[in-house]
Amino acid sequence: MRQPNVIIILADDLGYGDVGCNGATHIRTPNIDRLAAEGARLTDFYASANVCTPSRAGLLTGRYAIRSGLAHEVIQPADTTGLPPDTLTIPRALKPDYAAALIGKWHLGHVAPHWPPTAHGFDRFYGLAYSHDMRPLQLFEADGPDVTAHEGRVDLPKLTQRFFEQTIAFAEANRERPFFVLLALTAPHIPLRPNPDDLTGSPAGDYGEVVEEIDVNVGRLLDRLQALGLDDDTLVIFTSDNGPWFEGSSGPFRDRKGGSAWDGGFRVPFVARLPSRIPAGVVSDGLASNVDLLPTVLSLAGVAPPDGLELDGGDLTPMLTEGEGGPHEEILLFDNNHVAGIRTERWKLVARSYYRTLDIPLDGLPLLFDMRADPGETYSVARLHPEVLADMRERLARARATFEPIVAQFPPHAAPASAKDHPD
Repeated sequence: MRQPNVIIILADDLGYGDVGCNGATHIRTPNIDRLAAEGARLTDFYASANVCTPSRAGLLTGRYAIRSGLAHEVIQPADTTGLPPDTLTIPRALKPDYAAALIGKWHLGHVAPHWPPTAHGFDRFYGLAYSHDMRPLQLFEADGPDVTAHEGRVDLPKLTQRFFEQTIAFAEANRERPFFVLLALTAPHIPLRPNPDDLTGSPAGDYGEVVEEIDVNVGRLLDRLQALGLDDDTLVIFTSDNGPWFEGSSGPFRDRKGGSAWDGGFRVPFVARLPSRIPAGVVSDGLASNVDLLPTVLSLAGVAPPDGLELDGGDLTPMLTEGEGGPHEEILLFDNNHVAGIRTERWKLVARSYYRTLDIPLDGLPLLFDMRADPGETYSVARLHPEVLADMRERLARARATFEPIVAQFPPHAAPASAKDHPD
């Protein structure tokens, strides 16, 4: 059987409730909904962090970002940190069989040895060093170790279109061999800049426009894969790096991006389509996380991960192909370097939250939620289920003992001086 091509479309700050197949009411996403209808949708899929840099580190490595020293906040323009150069990533693990490209936003280090992304297994890079609200902002390109900076201002309204065009071009150039693309969009992260050529008249304003533009381009990508004869053998995944920020819908879940351990910052859309392997209409509520993408892609490609590497992710193939339960008994929710919460199939323990300027440990205020009865995390049932509470606290203690000492292996994070802002 041919090794599948893989395209992971990673939206930036897109909420769980911003796509039609998850119940969106103001935004229309027929092409993303088509991915779900013709493939699999996971209802309980978690980003591995509630903000950008650590979530992307988790996705690419199959390991919680704390293992890479990237769990604290996000990389800023004046930072010199990044993904360690010897880290196993999806594209590196797929070598030598696959051609690999990072199209879009990197945000895992923009100085050597963390930069450019071609230092981490990608053959091609076209995109931005970090979020498009950071300055200085440039568009970069690399087909090897040397990176070229494009001259002139970045055309923000055209970024989504160009990133999809670059993805299609890479697929066309590598159609005779397996390829992997991480298409890391900048939308719908602020600033919102709708493309005047793809306006849809979304009732959700500019936020809706940029999301619906993504959907339009998903349709164009699927059409081109069909025309190239690659449709049946290309796994297309659509997801988001964390929950929504100032706009967008976290669906029925509590809070938003950066919101400590509440589900609204972590629970994100996930759909996957691979006609040759994934039956149409699969829906699973098993626990899953973006740290599962590395082992899943390797499994579908028939590639074994290196011996001795401890992964936090597991193979989602049984979920995607048969709707079975997930590979996890528990999902850890990190807020910076803290294990701030833990989720099992039914239960959720929240151990940290925010109030005004305070980051509040909640170990003395047991917040235990029954996620079957109360997915919005509105009422703690700790007193009603003391045995469950004791079990969840033991799980939390084990996780903290395992992960939080790792922080000492990396230099302490110091907030960098702010880069000078430039107007859009």
